[in-house]
Amino acid sequence: MTMPLMTYDMPPGEYRPGTCNIGSAEIARRRRAGMLGIGAAVALAAVLLLVGAPAAVRWLVALPLAGGAVGLLQARLHFCAAYGAAGVRNFGALGTTERVEEAAARRADRAKAAAIILASGAIGLAGALVLVLLPL
Repeated sequence: MTMPLMTYDMPPGEYRPGTCNIGSAEIARRRRAGMLGIGAAVALAAVLLLVGAPAAVRWLVALPLAGGAVGLLQARLHFCAAYGAAGVRNFGALGTTERVEEAAARRADRAKAAAIILASGAIGLAGALVLVLLPL
């Protein structure tokens, strides 16, 4: 059974297994990292196109694009994939965590983390495919 990704309509601030595991400070950090990753992907794509890089090299844009996507998805969904995978949450100061004790909640968090990682990878590959298919 897969967990839906679209749970961003709720305000951050309260732990909900598989739905929300980070507070406002962590959300802002992921949004900044996501924008940085997208910016890096755009800059890399521009350079690769300007130098006429072969299609095989243009696949490299998938890495920063997936990184940017993971940051933005985590911010939008109020859910940190790494925290979910590790069985922790944070609604306090940046970098502090609290263990998720309930096994069912940890399973829900791991499933959500996997969905975010898979979606980010797909976004990175799809964006790179567009760049690869551009004629030079």
